[in-house]
Amino acid sequence: MSRMGRVRAETSAGWRSFIRRRTAVFFTFFFPVILIVIFGALIRTDPTGEGLFTEPAAYYVPGYLAVVVLFTPLSRMGSEVARHREGSRFEKLATTPLTRPEWLLAQTAVNAAIIGLASLLILGLVILLTGAQITFSPLLVPYILIGVICFCGVGAMLGSYTDSQDGAVAASNAIGLPLLFLSETFISLSQLPGWFEPLVNLSPLTYFARGVRAATYTDATTPAVAGVDPALANLGILAALAVVAFALGARSIPRTD
Repeated sequence: MSRMGRVRAETSAGWRSFIRRRTAVFFTFFFPVILIVIFGALIRTDPTGEGLFTEPAAYYVPGYLAVVVLFTPLSRMGSEVARHREGSRFEKLATTPLTRPEWLLAQTAVNAAIIGLASLLILGLVILLTGAQITFSPLLVPYILIGVICFCGVGAMLGSYTDSQDGAVAASNAIGLPLLFLSETFISLSQLPGWFEPLVNLSPLTYFARGVRAATYTDATTPAVAGVDPALANLGILAALAVVAFALGARSIPRTD
């Protein structure tokens, strides 16, 4: 079987495994919907006031998308790798031609399909419930895809180095929650102390949020990077980080051959 055939077969198996777990399907789509209803429809934004939601609704679109682009790969990939370790499934995979990078690529493809569908739902609800004025940019697709690749790599590392599925999920929540709110998603740099800015720049999610905002929010003030359009510059940075994260994630998967 060719490499493409191996990846396609593993992707198909991973997709069927996901849709059979109805609880996972439900919460993958339900969690971001709850956030949009609470923060977007109930609390609402107040551009003329003070507090957390002081920007127009379109400003927070990257934050809503980040919920699935960040949390779904971290928790799902982390628990999947941990589950394979506990069930000695990597030992079984070692008897097949499927390599560790191919397995991770297949799982990433499954996550990309899931998150793509969830992102469409999120964008529709944000427009419907908050009235956000969004510019639909073709860059949204590569941003979501590259973001998924990046955080699937991180999730694979979490699943490889934690001691159980519960540990992988706990680690993904412990890492994901601070990143979600401290990566220029819901909280702008002006609301954080000056000394914290270098730490914000260490987060891959920061470049996702800046780039998506530059591509979809016409009033975004994201600065250009080295004279390059911010939407493209941040995509390039995110892509470089995704390559590193994916390589490290594939390398961290237990070797059983």
